[in-house]
Amino acid sequence: MAAVLRAEREARQAIERTQLEASQQAEAARSSARSLAERTERRVRSVVTAFERDLAARLGKIDAEAAAIAQPHELSADELSALERAVHALAQELTGAPP
Repeated sequence: MAAVLRAEREARQAIERTQLEASQQAEAARSSARSLAERTERRVRSVVTAFERDLAARLGKIDAEAAAIAQPHELSADELSALERAVHALAQELTGAPP
């Protein structure tokens, strides 16, 4: 009878130890998952920040280029001459006049 009681007590202790170990393993797994999620979040934020920085730089260049294009441009003498020739050639073509 004593041996049965001792075996039962030892079995209960083994169950308690196993439950404690399982609980510790579960907490370690949850802690590991939290750490992984935090590292992932930091990396994602880092990638997003780099993307936003690159996008802002590119948009700045586009805005500067658009501002430069929007500025009035004084035609040089050569450009005026080329424009006049192009207008004259177009007028001849539209009216069917000989070149």
